[in-house]
Amino acid sequence: MRLVLASAVLAASTVAAFAVTPEGQKLSGIIAKIEQNTDVQYIKEVEWSRRRGTYKIEYVRKDGAKVTIRIDPKTGEPAR
Repeated sequence: MRLVLASAVLAASTVAAFAVTPEGQKLSGIIAKIEQNTDVQYIKEVEWSRRRGTYKIEYVRKDGAKVTIRIDPKTGEPAR
């Protein structure tokens, strides 16, 4: 019984992590917008911050500098 309950909780949390609000921007669109910047070499990491309600995106520029930005999923713009 505990295994079934644990599996259900894990499945629910996984679905919630990928859920996007109906009025929000898709993560793929946000990433594509960042990649259009000519200074971006590659996206290193993407995390969802439940507490802030933002994506934390880390990328590396062509000059080797690491950049971390937080994006509001509703607007697709940097969060303040």
